[in-house]
Amino acid sequence: MMRFSDASMTAVAAVIPAFNEEATIREVVERTLRQVARAIVVDDGSRDGTVAALDGLRVTVLRNERNRGKAESLICGINEALRQGANAIVTLDGDGQHPPEEIPRLLAAHRAEPHAIVIGTRLHESRNIPADRYVANRFANFWIAWAAGQRLEDSQSGFRVYPAATLQEVLPRCRYALGFVFESEILIEAGRCDVPLVGIPIPAIYPERGRRSHFHPVLDFARIARMVSWKLLSRGLYLPGLLTTLRGERLDRAAAGREADPTG
Repeated sequence: MMRFSDASMTAVAAVIPAFNEEATIREVVERTLRQVARAIVVDDGSRDGTVAALDGLRVTVLRNERNRGKAESLICGINEALRQGANAIVTLDGDGQHPPEEIPRLLAAHRAEPHAIVIGTRLHESRNIPADRYVANRFANFWIAWAAGQRLEDSQSGFRVYPAATLQEVLPRCRYALGFVFESEILIEAGRCDVPLVGIPIPAIYPERGRRSHFHPVLDFARIARMVSWKLLSRGLYLPGLLTTLRGERLDRAAAGREADPTG
């Protein structure tokens, strides 16, 4: 297993949004704290014993008085991690779908490419993914990759490493902080800032004890589609991004006619 120094671990914080995760949240946090020194759980107005399940753990708990959606919970947790001085933030779900034991592999990729957003990708294990989710995720990948100008292996995975500096650059550009749309939009805006989007294969896990997914396929994909459509239309369909995505590459901004960085 990969090991990192105490100093590097304390510079990393895990952010875990949670809504009615009583059955799984304690185990997820305990396993996470074996990988990183700090964990922040954002309870999104849970109506069960999610918060009580965390009693006695060395964890920061933030609470929304009412359910505000995953985007606001993530942003709340990210802002707290930045306030605490984290230079990298790991996000993962509280239902056990993302194995915390994979965090060192994602952090290793982060250290190799410190500016990149690192994404734990699951679609290589198609046999372990419900067929409707697999097809929907593949469909979403194509459109989000087109808008981002980079190939994406799993645009809907919330198991990620965000560098603090990248977040500070990209977060102000996000305008659709609603539900699950945020996690798609931040990839698009990161791609437009020439931030690499790096995929690391992880196991595809759908825990038996986990609660039913909060993702609503029709409504949430409609919201994502509306956001992506506007991003593409506002740039004249962004054909360089389409060609780059089909080739499985990253967009060369200068070749695409984007403005060069005035600082050099």
